[in-house]
Amino acid sequence: VQLQASGGGLVQAGGSLRLSCAASGSIVSINVMGWYRQAPGKERELVAATTSGGSTNYADPVKGRFTISRDNAKNTVYLQMNTLKPEDTAVYYCNAWILSDNRRDRLYDYWGQGTLVTVSS
Repeated sequence: VQLQASGGGLVQAGGSLRLSCAASGSIVSINVMGWYRQAPGKERELVAATTSGGSTNYADPVKGRFTISRDNAKNTVYLQMNTLKPEDTAVYYCNAWILSDNRRDRLYDYWGQGTLVTVSS
């Protein structure tokens, strides 16, 4: 199983970006999918997450500005980021709890490679 993230880049404050993360491999089912971020010198933190049923959860700093969504048919999760601020600058990682065909004992969490988001002031 692999997670492939894309969509990062450089944007001015107030701008928007959309991140995508596609899971591939021998996937039986995916439970929670989410986005984390890690700014320089800081710990990785949860940004947003969504369940297979569509429930969502957001970190307080991004509420009202970011929207997480997923396409279960494509095993893909998205993060629409609007009204970006310089403090949103970080490497963004996607994460998913996946039941795979060759590891059926339980869900395992997988991480994407990270995509850099830089917001200039």
